[in-house]
Amino acid sequence: MKSATQSRSGRTRQLIIESAAPIFNKKGYAGTSMSDLTTATGLTKGSIYGNFKDKDDVAVHAFQHNIDLIFDFFSKEIKAAGSTLDKLLAYPRGFRKVYRMILSYGGCPILNTAVEADDTHAVLRKMAVDVLAKWKKSITSLIEKGQSEGVIDVATHAQNMAEILIAVMEGGSVLSKVTGEESYMRNAIDTAEKMIADMRLTK
Repeated sequence: MKSATQSRSGRTRQLIIESAAPIFNKKGYAGTSMSDLTTATGLTKGSIYGNFKDKDDVAVHAFQHNIDLIFDFFSKEIKAAGSTLDKLLAYPRGFRKVYRMILSYGGCPILNTAVEADDTHAVLRKMAVDVLAKWKKSITSLIEKGQSEGVIDVATHAQNMAEILIAVMEGGSVLSKVTGEESYMRNAIDTAEKMIADMRLTK
């Protein structure tokens, strides 16, 4: 019986997280009310607080859920790619596949959370910073691997390039979201792909 109860509780927690994730992403932490959460989940306020300490707790788990979705997607894209350069191209290629979904979801959760939580929510801010650091490390490692393989110019500063690629793609995402014009995202993706192609060592 205890196992069944725990399983039911786990499903309820997951329902709350999955229902809350897009709301927090679209409306932000401050703009999301408990009424929004009860409406989205179909649960009472007491049921939500029976599974989470408070709205902060829900927000943190919802953000982690959003990040897990993003990293799971890009991990699969990278794993499916062949060469190191192709693995780097998996980032802009992946954005090209899902940017419409990202925009309809309210924009990139990483950027949304980083901007809103910068001065208002220390835990979410740290989570967003950690995610960006993880993304930067992934790109940096791929560039350095390409350099060791002799396919990427050793003159390329791996960390700087990683930061620029992230800034280009995230910048395109936020501008497309704000203006409603997809061209910002498409141009950002094109630029990121060209930057990666230009790193190729020509012999």
